[in-house]
Amino acid sequence: MTQVSDLYAFIPVGGVAKRLQPLTLEVSKALVRFLGRPLIEYTIIHLARQGIRNFIFGVKGYINYRSLFDYFQEGHGISLKYGIAPRISIKYQPNIDDVGNADSFLINLDYYDINTPVLVAQGDNVFNLDLKAFLAFHEENSAFVTVGVKRVSDPSAYGVVEVDGKGRVNGFVEKPPRGEEPSNLASTGIYLFSPDVRSICLDPEVRARKATLRRLDFGLDLIPYLIKKGYRVYAYEIKGEWYDVGTPELYLESMLRIMDSGLMNIFFGEPTYVSGGSKLWILGQSMASMRRRDEILRKVKEGRIKINGNVLIGRHCQIGDDVIIGDAYIDNYCFIGDGVTIERSALHDRVYVGEGAYIQDSIIARHVKVLSSRIEPTVILGVSVVGDDSVIEKGSVLTNAKIEPHSQVSREAVIAKRETA
Repeated sequence: MTQVSDLYAFIPVGGVAKRLQPLTLEVSKALVRFLGRPLIEYTIIHLARQGIRNFIFGVKGYINYRSLFDYFQEGHGISLKYGIAPRISIKYQPNIDDVGNADSFLINLDYYDINTPVLVAQGDNVFNLDLKAFLAFHEENSAFVTVGVKRVSDPSAYGVVEVDGKGRVNGFVEKPPRGEEPSNLASTGIYLFSPDVRSICLDPEVRARKATLRRLDFGLDLIPYLIKKGYRVYAYEIKGEWYDVGTPELYLESMLRIMDSGLMNIFFGEPTYVSGGSKLWILGQSMASMRRRDEILRKVKEGRIKINGNVLIGRHCQIGDDVIIGDAYIDNYCFIGDGVTIERSALHDRVYVGEGAYIQDSIIARHVKVLSSRIEPTVILGVSVVGDDSVIEKGSVLTNAKIEPHSQVSREAVIAKRETA
């Protein structure tokens, strides 16, 4: 019987991630900050803690490769950071063009001569999957591929599977029209393939489809083809949590749901402070970060900082007086001035927020300055996304705005844009 430690994990990281722009204009989606970590780190650590040690990143494009290699390199650092032993080994797709995530998958299996079962997982999902049970189901059914599925209320945004009474997949439709879904079982993009999948590389029909369409995608092409040809494709319903973080709206929705779930204790331990229905996590273990943590905690207990719902605050943050933070996450090295309100929002690391600012339902990326004063407060709301290294000047009002990195946004520019819209 195959052990979890025998598996390789393949994580496709291709394309420009248009749905999450402007956060992804200068960095791979896999490294977008989410609750204090790069998104892909949740996938890697969750799988590594269950025994997987070998990872392949199916990177496409310079930005994806540079971002991932510069951060993870061969896996030494992340192994040390999380105490993973023996250490994680990370390999990267060579500079060979592919025409889709399934094509990237097959290229890497061949290049690295992989002859063991391979788990495919996505770098923009956060999930809780029992790998041992998943592998056992796969082998009990002698499956060629097992698709991890989750019941969802609106399956039209996903690949949807149709299964028989024993879990065998007899239909797979990628993003069907609403109301025409064959079931409410959505593909999570998590697949477990038998080693025989390498034979698909030589399949003349697959090669012809790739050449004709210039595309080979898991959901659009490979999985439907395997079903059509009678391969043993099974669906495994994931009982744990699964979150898609592929758009700003989903980012914020997933963030709020995770912060209200038991995953927070798994990721960050017990809350630093609990009062009524509110929970506060403050990160940091060094002496300097603990001094900052104690200062924030003292202000919370004295009522100078008001916490509503669930809040995560990173290391080395400075937060002023009369501040309200509700269901929000504030990353490392942030400065929050007096009288600021932050609700249902994410502030990435090294954000500066001036006094009196109001931020709601928005994502503020790295190294942004939100200038504001009591007389000229800045307001950001309506699922606005502010790109890295931008400056928002005093008195600006942004609603459902998308601000590219390195932008300088003035109050006058916002008004002019509204008048010409």
